[in-house]
Amino acid sequence: MSRSASLAARAKYAFDNYVSKGTTAMIYGLVVFSGIVIVIFGASLLMLGLHPDADSHFTIFESIWVNFTHILDPGVLGNHDENWPFRLFMMVTTVLGLVIISTLIGLVSNGILVKMEELRKGRSFVIESGHVLILGWSSKIFTIISEIVIANENQKDGCIVILADRDKIEMEDEIRLKVGKTGNTRVICRTGDPIDIDDLYIVNPYTSKSIIILDKDNENSDSQIIKTIVAIVTNPDRREEPYHITAEIQDSKNFEVAKMVGKDEVELILSDDFISRIMVQTSRQSGLSVVYIELMDYGGDEIYFTDEKTEHLVGKTFRDVIFAYETSAIMGIQFEDGTVAINPPMDTVFNEGDQVIGITEDDDTLVPSGKTDFEIDYTQVAHPVAPSQKNEKILIIGWNNRAKNIIKELDEYVPFGSSLMVVSKFDDPIPVIEKLQSGLKNLSVDFLKAETTERETIDRLQIPNYDYIMLLCYEQRYPVQEADAQTLITLLHIRSIAEKIDKHLNLVSEMMDMKNRQLADVTSADDFIVSDKLLSLLMAQVSENKYLMRVFEDLFDADGSEIYIKPAREYVSIGKPVNFYTVLESAAKMNQVAIGYRILAHSKNSHEQYGVVVNPNKAEFVKFAEGDEIIVLSED
Repeated sequence: MSRSASLAARAKYAFDNYVSKGTTAMIYGLVVFSGIVIVIFGASLLMLGLHPDADSHFTIFESIWVNFTHILDPGVLGNHDENWPFRLFMMVTTVLGLVIISTLIGLVSNGILVKMEELRKGRSFVIESGHVLILGWSSKIFTIISEIVIANENQKDGCIVILADRDKIEMEDEIRLKVGKTGNTRVICRTGDPIDIDDLYIVNPYTSKSIIILDKDNENSDSQIIKTIVAIVTNPDRREEPYHITAEIQDSKNFEVAKMVGKDEVELILSDDFISRIMVQTSRQSGLSVVYIELMDYGGDEIYFTDEKTEHLVGKTFRDVIFAYETSAIMGIQFEDGTVAINPPMDTVFNEGDQVIGITEDDDTLVPSGKTDFEIDYTQVAHPVAPSQKNEKILIIGWNNRAKNIIKELDEYVPFGSSLMVVSKFDDPIPVIEKLQSGLKNLSVDFLKAETTERETIDRLQIPNYDYIMLLCYEQRYPVQEADAQTLITLLHIRSIAEKIDKHLNLVSEMMDMKNRQLADVTSADDFIVSDKLLSLLMAQVSENKYLMRVFEDLFDADGSEIYIKPAREYVSIGKPVNFYTVLESAAKMNQVAIGYRILAHSKNSHEQYGVVVNPNKAEFVKFAEGDEIIVLSED
């Protein structure tokens, strides 16, 4: 049987509900209450005849004003010489005013604290346009922010907005610590789940220039990234023009699903496949990782597209195009339909609507020189002999999930009859190798279980007998720092052996943390692959220009043209000064494009980029010595 509530209980319930509406409602209610009290006390003062001067014409408005001043300022109470009844009445008014003012101050202070707490939570709407939106948080974010900051140096007001399931203040502190000053680029952090449509609304994806989706470093990372893509592209309130989304996918099985959802609005990077291909290519060519970093970061020369000032190139061949630029190295052509050709046949015709793809300092420096009288010394052009292929011996020390892709990629490059030895302190490689064996065409694989950080194991492997050596981190077995420490110890042992026998080893090491690469530089090693670093650079580049993904896909594909570092003596005479136009001509005769060179004397100097020079001025002369190399785009 229900019982009706008392009047006091109903009043208390109504008051509780009103208070729960928040600070603004409380201040509004207090103002209304104060107004009512002032009017009531003003009327009472007038009706009781307690005004200070009985002979004066004391109106209701004057009475209200006297009460109002006493409520706002308690000090007014001591400023009167009026009669005691008036003083006592005003004392009651003043005491009530003290309560009202104290309550108001408390409400305002609490409201400010609540607002500061809301700001700290990072839940306010972002009113920006043309910003780069980063969804998620991982170690890659610091490199991405640094690269975008450099890319924005020629802009007046760049902006990066980050949405991650982390505390806003913690994110800002970590960015200040690891990135430092961001120049004219503002970094705005918001707390929320990138999968949630309501949280996505906060960071305003509708007016963004580009969107980068980071993985969450867990087993469900791909599914969460796909959900985020769905939340963006299928949002009922989405914008009409296409989004420019860059996302990382770990498992190739999820690639098609993600592409089906995002269609042409998303550029997907298969992280494990990407790192595996670079590991294979750089393990076979010392210094190649430096070339890739140079092309992917914004610190030096980068890859740009241009269709400006190319009218006079229309109708000319690709061979003519590569000689038309003195301070830019031409890589290929993007045709009018959006397809990309890196190092196309030299007789490919440049048509109207096509764009030049070149390596240059900035987007406004990819300009034809207009020279037609450049000097080529044909007497210095070499006539190389095709090298004979021999079986190769390859060593992999360490293991992680990328090793499977690395072995399959190696099989595409090595001659038939080559061998691979895998050494790991765990049994993880055994089932993978057994499954891969039947599908390999050129490569046979053996496995040895051993303690890979012990010098005894390294000595027993007879390191100098191998053509190429790869060190993989135990990413799935140890935390990042411990995994890198294991790789670093093994690397130090191998470098010690190389120094004792005075032999250069084709060695590439995988390290997850960029800081640990700086430690490894002490060993004079010139090739390192830092997975997060390269992925971050690639994502930053593609976020600025989606068509760059086509370029890198072509470069990393074993079937297309790739970057090779070949002996300089195969192109020009050794020991005699030649300009780079002559090198370019020699390479063009072999259907290759020369884009730089490497000086062996600087191969151990990190300040000289390990001797790597990308996009040299073609008019400048260089004297190549034995062991120096030319960087070219070639199909083999």
